[in-house]
Amino acid sequence: MRRLSLSTTAAAVLTLACAAPGAALAAQDAGTAALLAQIKQLTARIEALEQQNKAVDKALDSERISEKEPEIVTRLKAVELQSLGMLKSARTVEALDGIQVGFALSTVAQRPSSAVHMPGTDLDGRFGNSQLNYRGDAFVTVPLDKLGDVESKVFAHIRFGQGSGLNDMYSFSKPNATAFRVTSTAPDDSVAILGQAWYQATIPLPWGGFKPQSKETLEVNFGKMDPFLFFDQNAAANDETRQFLNTAFVHNPLLDAGGDIGVDRNGFTPGFRVSYLNKMDKREPWRLSLGVFGAGNGANYSRFFSSPLILAQAETQLRLMGGLQGNYRLYYWRTGQAPTFTGGSAQRAGWGLSIDQRVGDALTLFGRWGQHTQGAGARFDKALTAGFELAGYGWKRGGDSLGLALGWLQSSPGWRADSASLPGEGGLPAYGYAATGAERVAEAYYRWRLNKQFELTPSLQYLGRPGANPDAKPYYLLSLRAQLTY
Repeated sequence: MRRLSLSTTAAAVLTLACAAPGAALAAQDAGTAALLAQIKQLTARIEALEQQNKAVDKALDSERISEKEPEIVTRLKAVELQSLGMLKSARTVEALDGIQVGFALSTVAQRPSSAVHMPGTDLDGRFGNSQLNYRGDAFVTVPLDKLGDVESKVFAHIRFGQGSGLNDMYSFSKPNATAFRVTSTAPDDSVAILGQAWYQATIPLPWGGFKPQSKETLEVNFGKMDPFLFFDQNAAANDETRQFLNTAFVHNPLLDAGGDIGVDRNGFTPGFRVSYLNKMDKREPWRLSLGVFGAGNGANYSRFFSSPLILAQAETQLRLMGGLQGNYRLYYWRTGQAPTFTGGSAQRAGWGLSIDQRVGDALTLFGRWGQHTQGAGARFDKALTAGFELAGYGWKRGGDSLGLALGWLQSSPGWRADSASLPGEGGLPAYGYAATGAERVAEAYYRWRLNKQFELTPSLQYLGRPGANPDAKPYYLLSLRAQLTY
């Protein structure tokens, strides 16, 4: 329907007024003349408004802002642009909602208290120098769109660093778990690698049930990952960037220092994991997990279907010591390509136990046990570690922690029989001694928190009978770790 303009209407009224009977007489009347004058003024104003409306409509049809446009149009366009900018920012924030990003930088300086003495070997007097290394880790977790009630995410981890620390010292355990260097590159080169890239789906059970009431969950992961992220965890001895440095206390020594985990030189491996979590009792949930990962010499994950690494774990949380939380994990592993001290590989199996239990507001006890049940070629076949972590509430330093751990790594019968006649590995000279007993390890640290992102941790390590050498004198390692976390 066409719209009649105000000016057209006013003109029609004026015409009718002029054409009315007795117009000549009315024109002579003063009141009629005044009325006609007002009508003419009104008509002029209406025509002006019509022109302004046309100018406004024309200006609004263009997205450009011009100083020649009516002021009200300029203001409207400015408000519109501001609103669009806010909407764009809101959409950007919505798209980034749930993304988690983290960064950590570790720098460690270590020095033996004196030159390492290994009587009866060509290693005597070596490794007397200090070492400095650094390692950086960047993480990102990206949530994906839900598929019904199924939540999923992608996790990626990039690692870089330089320096191998003092890990080429001859011992079962290695004193610096933070050391990272891509061995295929020159020492002067710092190379970043994609350490982890995996997908996880979290499925509430029962399938098709009401999610808010679901107390059972199925988790599925696949991709390249660190198996220790899901197995053999421990609240007091699990993170080499904040807790103990020696590999014997970071994970189960048979899996980590002993090499049964079968990951590449950088600590990662492809595979998949499935886990069932039961929260029927929210105070004491329990979980069953199964993982199958690539194994082999370095990143040569051949024979995956015939000789993978299999990890199975049962875990639960218990409320003991007056309701304080404890985590109890029992696991079994089997690998078809475990490294041997003769340079080859063999099939091995074993079981382990990882426990951490709070016994007070500040004190957490931990312990690990590992034992081989099948296979040969390992330098040690039993391992026991235990210790504690004490938060600094008692001396008004709640962000600080004091840690102490002791370890016992029992040499295997094969190692005791063959160590005297074996050539050295990894370019080291021949061993030349008959191993007996166990290697003994101890570590104490104090983590001093300067602020939320920065911590300094001096520590002292003790290694007795390294490599189960009965003639080797014990030695000490002093360390200082600087940790930046964001």
